[in-house]
Amino acid sequence: MVGAVSNLVYLLCFLASALCAGLLLRQYRTIASPILLWSCACFTLLAVSNLLVVIDKVLLPELDLKLARLLMTLIAVTVLLFGFIWEAEQD
Repeated sequence: MVGAVSNLVYLLCFLASALCAGLLLRQYRTIASPILLWSCACFTLLAVSNLLVVIDKVLLPELDLKLARLLMTLIAVTVLLFGFIWEAEQD
């Protein structure tokens, strides 16, 4: 039972981050604010990271993707931080 709940949480985390990325992209198409694009890129990479969690923990538990997951998360946060700094310097 606990395993099924944790698998559901992994899947919901992936779906939530993918939904956020989609909503940010939709809003970017309307407003075209660069910070929305940077945020969309971050959430897209976070969705990929969460997808790797689903693959690692649910689909292929014998495969260790921990380093890839952590690296993807680091890249996602770095993209967002770079976007914030870039936009702050533009003003």
